[in-house]
Amino acid sequence: MRQGCPYGSHRVLEPVGSLPQAAWKVDHTRPIYDNEMLIDVTTLNVDAASFRQFKETAEANVGAGKEKLEAEVGRLLMEVVNTRGKLQNPVTGSGGMLLGQVAELGEKVQGRDGLKVGDRLATLVSLTLTPLAIDEIKAVRLDADQVDITGHAIIFASGVVAPLTGDVGERLALAVLDVAGAPAQTARLVQPGDTVFIVGGGGKSGMMCTAMAREAAGVTGNVISMGHSDASCQRLAELDAADIILQGDATNALETMRQLEAATGGEKADVTINCVNIPDTEMTSILCTKPGGTIYFFSMATSFTRAALGAEGVGSGATMIVGNGYAPGHARVALNMLKTHAKLAEILTRMYL
Repeated sequence: MRQGCPYGSHRVLEPVGSLPQAAWKVDHTRPIYDNEMLIDVTTLNVDAASFRQFKETAEANVGAGKEKLEAEVGRLLMEVVNTRGKLQNPVTGSGGMLLGQVAELGEKVQGRDGLKVGDRLATLVSLTLTPLAIDEIKAVRLDADQVDITGHAIIFASGVVAPLTGDVGERLALAVLDVAGAPAQTARLVQPGDTVFIVGGGGKSGMMCTAMAREAAGVTGNVISMGHSDASCQRLAELDAADIILQGDATNALETMRQLEAATGGEKADVTINCVNIPDTEMTSILCTKPGGTIYFFSMATSFTRAALGAEGVGSGATMIVGNGYAPGHARVALNMLKTHAKLAEILTRMYL
């Protein structure tokens, strides 16, 4: 069996010498190397920012209409994978994760995580670095950011996976694990008594962060969660985890800051969690956070250049954290939330099952 690099550099085609995430093109062909796992893929959970961009492009190309949009989103996605050997949106740069079953284990990954051929799993590494081949797109679920396919993927020795035990529906588990880093990082950052502001609170990651912030901030904390649409704010109301629910446009930094200050008596956030799936919300997060506070940019729509230079421009000394989707134990934290937060589980089940 061929020998490979644990970080997957042996799969990089362009440019040679880079790692898979930064590469323009990777090799997704079989056979596998000794440190790889071959996965028969059934579902892709596309990153929210990426899926939104695919939908917007599809609508510009073919107009409205569910069937036309589904077909065009599928075509755009397939085009990217065929061109690059992986799913990395050329506009947002983001990917997602996948659901499938083990088809083959290389010699150096035998027995890893207790997995054997035939076991079901979800990957916890981005599709932007995962060699992927799609044979057929079977269904595009526009409201869930998920695409059912037949195809295969290759996971490197360094790639994190989550075996699926069957106690949570697979589609729901996939949706939750896709954003597992967000609530785990929220639990790390929020302290009892903190004022916490969640931007994009009515989406999947936003609701999970709102629920976790409520738990971490405690009864002395103040959790404010902001949604854009009526539907997202209704979900937040049903979740019943935020002290204050705001509705507004997160791209309007000054107006959002005024809304927050009006709702809190002039207080800004100790911790701001940005979970939006659209660009141009960096300054909103910065202006709504205390100068010595912390901002966690979980959103893959974030421009970190814009955030860094924007904070400098307004004299903010807030600590800004890149939204690393990995945190130790994050899969366990995310799945456990479905057991400990009944309202969250009910809402997400309705959305993804």
